[in-house]
Amino acid sequence: MSGPNLSAWALRHRSFVLYLMIAVTLAGLLSYIRLGRNEDPAFTFRAMVVEAAWPGATLADTLDQITDRLERTLKEVPSLDFLRSTTVPGRTTIFVNLKGSTPPGKVPDIWYEVRKRVADMRHTLPAGVVGPGFNDDFGDTFGIIYGLTADGFTQRELRDRAEAIRKRLLAIPDVSKVEILGAQDERVFIEFSTATLAGLGLDRSAIIQALRAQNAVSPAGAIQTGDETIVLRVSGAFESELDILDVNIAAGNRLVRLRDIVTVRRGLADPPQPMFRVSGTPAVGLAIAMREGGDILALGRDVKRLMAEITTDLPIGIEPVLVADQSAVVDTAIGEFMESLWQAIVIIMAVSIVSLGVRAGAVVALSIPLTLALVFPVMELISVDLQRISLGALIIALTLLVDDAMSTIDAMSMKLAEGATKAESAAFAYRTLAMPMLTGSFVTLAGFIPIGFARSSAGEYTFSIFAVVSVALIASWVVAVLFTPLVGVALLPTPKAATEPGRLVRIFRAGLVGAMRHRWTTIGVTLACFAASIAALPLIPRQFFPSSDRPELLVDLRLPQNASIHASADASARLDAILAADPDVAHWSTYVGRGVIRFYLPLDVQLRNDFFSQLVVVAKDVPGRERLRERLSKVLAEEFPSAVSRIVPLELGPPVGWPVQYRVSGPDLGAVRDAAMRLATTIAADPRVRQINFDWMEPAREVRMRVDQDQARLLGLGSEQIAGVLASIVSGNVVTQMRDGIHLVDVVVRATDEQRVSLDTLRNLQVALPNGRTVPIGQLAVLEEAQEYPLIWRRDGLPTLTVQADVAAGVSPEAVVAGLAATVGRVQGGLPSGYRIATGGTVEESARSQASVFAVVPAMLFVTVTILMIQLQSFSRLALVLSVVPLGLIGIVAALLVAGKPLGFVAILGILALMGMIARNAVILIDQIETERGEGKSIWDAVIAASLSRLRPIVLTAISTVLGMIPIAATIFWGPMAYAIMGGLLVATVLTLIFLPALYVAAFRAEETAHPEAGPPRPAG
Repeated sequence: MSGPNLSAWALRHRSFVLYLMIAVTLAGLLSYIRLGRNEDPAFTFRAMVVEAAWPGATLADTLDQITDRLERTLKEVPSLDFLRSTTVPGRTTIFVNLKGSTPPGKVPDIWYEVRKRVADMRHTLPAGVVGPGFNDDFGDTFGIIYGLTADGFTQRELRDRAEAIRKRLLAIPDVSKVEILGAQDERVFIEFSTATLAGLGLDRSAIIQALRAQNAVSPAGAIQTGDETIVLRVSGAFESELDILDVNIAAGNRLVRLRDIVTVRRGLADPPQPMFRVSGTPAVGLAIAMREGGDILALGRDVKRLMAEITTDLPIGIEPVLVADQSAVVDTAIGEFMESLWQAIVIIMAVSIVSLGVRAGAVVALSIPLTLALVFPVMELISVDLQRISLGALIIALTLLVDDAMSTIDAMSMKLAEGATKAESAAFAYRTLAMPMLTGSFVTLAGFIPIGFARSSAGEYTFSIFAVVSVALIASWVVAVLFTPLVGVALLPTPKAATEPGRLVRIFRAGLVGAMRHRWTTIGVTLACFAASIAALPLIPRQFFPSSDRPELLVDLRLPQNASIHASADASARLDAILAADPDVAHWSTYVGRGVIRFYLPLDVQLRNDFFSQLVVVAKDVPGRERLRERLSKVLAEEFPSAVSRIVPLELGPPVGWPVQYRVSGPDLGAVRDAAMRLATTIAADPRVRQINFDWMEPAREVRMRVDQDQARLLGLGSEQIAGVLASIVSGNVVTQMRDGIHLVDVVVRATDEQRVSLDTLRNLQVALPNGRTVPIGQLAVLEEAQEYPLIWRRDGLPTLTVQADVAAGVSPEAVVAGLAATVGRVQGGLPSGYRIATGGTVEESARSQASVFAVVPAMLFVTVTILMIQLQSFSRLALVLSVVPLGLIGIVAALLVAGKPLGFVAILGILALMGMIARNAVILIDQIETERGEGKSIWDAVIAASLSRLRPIVLTAISTVLGMIPIAATIFWGPMAYAIMGGLLVATVLTLIFLPALYVAAFRAEETAHPEAGPPRPAG
């Protein structure tokens, strides 16, 4: 390598380099201690929710006047991928989804743009619209959840305790947010009898006006004197229910006491708000989120310490129960990965020592902690924490970083055997290997470019692989040229004079010469194996991301979409009773009327809906989880036939939901519904498809009041007054608020229970006329039963009904969708123009993620070829190197088939990275061949000499890599990648040392050189 010889410089400045080694080690230890710990790497959720309400509006009016207007504006948002909205009568919820290629740094600016654009069009929405509101806090993960259960305490008392604990939790440095789950707001209900009011000639509006007037907060002014300011206050504010009962209502020329005509009581919100239960017991939850870049282990310790202090002060009967503890999960996971890391380090050290000898092996082994010590500070600098991806990347990097040190020590040992001094050997190693090693490092790094620059959520999720491996490769080169020569000079013995090659080397040489003599046979057999591997590729099952190995199960329970939250509470309570008797259940938590809060980053969070409940069931172990899953599947099918249920382990990678999804879109609701039914019936014939369901489908009952407008107008009434009367009687009107400490308690005026739930009673309701008389509502209107969809999903402005399904055990969604392609195509062919079926679910998300990776592959190839060309300076030699790279597929396919591992997203990333590893070995061998030829050897002899010279470092690197992968090969997440790299690298190493020399002599038409001791050369075959 031209330029200054860094190894010689290091030997001339030994004290300074030794100081650098000590400083780097200490910095690495300090950074390792300070690195954040987490379960998963953070990735940007490129989705925002825009919500708006129009109380009293029909579904059609809400769609046309709210949803459609907002969607037209939101379609102008930059980097928009698609809009997805759900509309119920009087409320719309729109999901704004950005393209996966949107840079994370630009997402906040786009959300500001969304707010600005919606604010600009706000005036075009109908009068009475509440909102729109915005929510873009999807990335908050509430990893620690406590449930407060109470025995003998009211919901209000329990909530007050939760609020007090929340304040103390927010004081912990690593806490960013604390949400309260399952708390029920209080209400003061003023319930009246319509018959009583009519008999007294009272109008409910008079009661409402009196309550508002007395409880109003209005300034009464202030008196300014020469010495002070005296503020005037007017009494009348409600402080309790008794204050309300003491209100008197003017009825004609007399006062009527409110307590004589109504019932006033304090209760919980009716209907209830989303509820939370811990192992079947009603509870109030405290969900704790960590600040960005925090240490979940430190947070867990701090929270546990504080909760222990708080528990001692809690009254008997209130019990905090730890529901979810991500810190414990991370502690266990990091412990297991660190154990795997140490196992890999020990394996690689053992390989180095056994193959190179104690002293030479010790030099290589010392390069591992020195390289890691350089890696940890850079990880801290670029904000890469210790988590699932970065820890696996460290193990992958570990198997690569010893290559440079091995090459350096091998070159030094070879030169020492020739009689050179240690300083001369170190300088020789740098001069001959520094550039090839650096080129090889860059080529290997180029293989990870698709991981680092894939613009998608999955690419962002796995970015740590690129970051950690890149830093480790560059650090290993620095260690190899600066620190390893210094340690080698201190530890390497002076070897004995060169002896005859060992038996293994002689066997390899004989095999190499045979392959070179029969070069075309060697090439033909290799190409045949490559063709066979391509043919066998479809036999490998496909996978996006595997399920987690955590013991939790998510249980979805979705009732018909017109079901009340009371029905959801009853159904989930029945399931609670079943779980309480199951021996494999450790504990569980139940969310009624909403989905589980994001306690785990890749969670597919569900919307708040009265008909939906979700449970997190924690099994005692993973085998117990699978037994429990099987039993629950049968129970849900038998005991909850009207519910759509789903039981799944936690997912890894970006959330997907139902694995098989088909979206049917079109302009007409009825036609979309019919097409979805046909599609569902068609795919149900496939035995691999289970639990077919729809995200919306069934209409719900409703009662329509058809008003005789002429008759109403003659009586001085209109639809607004009639609707107001019905609302105040059936649901109740919030007329004012009572201030109670830090809480605001809504005061609700409504009819008594028996009058609110009967259609017959509604017909006889008395409506007050402007002249003070009353008239029954049945005289003005007719009640009719009808049907309307309770909700409608749209995608990009079109009604969209999604057919969803699960797959049979052992079957991949990719295989199912591929098998159904022809069937779905026939259904699509029968649809009218403007209607389409799109594939969603796992297949769509996997295709998006893979497309983002493959989009970067051309850049990877360009960088790789450019680096190789800089080093090789020859098109023919470049072609030789590139010819070996794809042949690793032989080992990849064989390893995955034998191990029974799927070809998933992470495995594909490993395969792309493997291309760089293979090219690295090939370029070092080709460079050595050119060096041997430059010394005057013939092509034949140069190929043999170079192959023998590079045999030990290439083989040792491959063995170290393969054995170093063993600790993570058994893991669910990293196993497919590990097997792909192990199999591909083993085969590629053999091909680099056998196939590449045969291809080289064939390309340059080299003939075997005669050596007297070897007899006459044999003809080339």
